[in-house]
Order: sequence, then C-alpha cells, then structure tokens
Amino acid sequence: METDQSNEDYIDEKQSLRVIREMIQVSHKSIRNDGILFIVWGWISFINYFFLSYLPGVYITTHQIMEIVRTLSVLLPLLGLTYTLYYILKQRKKVQTYIGISIRYVWFSLFISMVMINLILFNINHSINFELQHPIFMVLIAFAITVTGGILRYKMIIIGGIIFGILAVIASHLKLQEQLLVEAIAWAIAFIIPGHILYSQRKK
Repeated sequence: METDQSNEDYIDEKQSLRVIREMIQVSHKSIRNDGILFIVWGWISFINYFFLSYLPGVYITTHQIMEIVRTLSVLLPLLGLTYTLYYILKQRKKVQTYIGISIRYVWFSLFISMVMINLILFNINHSINFELQHPIFMVLIAFAITVTGGILRYKMIIIGGIIFGILAVIASHLKLQEQLLVEAIAWAIAFIIPGHILYSQRKK
C-alpha cells in the first residue's frame, strides 16, 4: 500500500516537473516572439527622431516635404499602436505568462507616467520645455528597458537600458536638435539591435 502511494507521488512529481518545463518553454518562446514589438517601436522611433525630426531641422526642406514629414510623424506611431494592440489581443488567446503580463504593466505604466509628466510640466511652466522633456522621457524609457531586461534575464536589453540612460544625461547638455540625434541613436542601440537578435531566436 505504501509502495503504491510512493509510486503515485513519484508520478505526480514527474508530471509536475514536466508541466513546469513546458511552461518555461512556452514562456521563452513567447518572450522571443515579443521581440517583434522591440523591432516595430525601435524602427518607428528611430525613423521619427532621425529622419522626420533631426534631418529636416538640419537641411533646408520644401513645404511639400514638410507636409509629408508631419503626416508620417503622426501616421507611424498610430500604425505602431494599432499593431501593438492587435499583437496583445492575439497573444491573449494563447497561453498567458506572468513574465509577459509583467512587462506589459511596465510599459503601460511608462506611458501613463509620460502623460502625467507632460501635464505637470505644463501646469508649472504653462508650456512644455522640449529640451527638458526629452531627457526626462529618455530616463523613464531607460528605466523601463532595464526593468524589462531584468524580468527577461536578457543582458543585452539591460545593457541597452543603461546606455539609453547614459545618453539621456548626455542629451541634457545639448540643444533640442542634437537631443533628437542622440535619442535616435539610443533607440537603435536599446531596441532595434536587441529586438532583431531576440526575434531571430524564436525558433530555437
């Protein structure tokens, strides 16, 4: 009788370990798939800050080009937001992981914090000082990147977050136009490169 009970306990333990291993595998696959969001927002932000913000301020552009720039500056983030919502809703139909849910809370909290900072800056100064806003936002983004890397145990994302934060401090010493260039570089380092590497590992 005792032998039967011990065998059942052994089988239950093996099943539990198998379930845990399967959940870890699903979690890792989901994390690698989430690299597509790093790629999407990395490229959108890089294009927005470098091609649509920095370059038009450095080179003389025509009215028609500026109209295209303004349209793309609004259209690209909207497309990114639409794809992100579609991706999240699609993922909700699959297996949910605490890691994925935690990361979404981090970035949702970041968005709310950025909105609140804008409101505070406007309430105090009755205008938004973009030379102050950009470095502050970069610090918040650096924090979110580093926390995300810590949750994922992914060193490249953690390093990207640290570099993003360092570039935020550097940007605070620059004029707005140069800040845009620094932020474009930061998005490439912290989002585009890790995102492509993470997403390329999704089938492993």
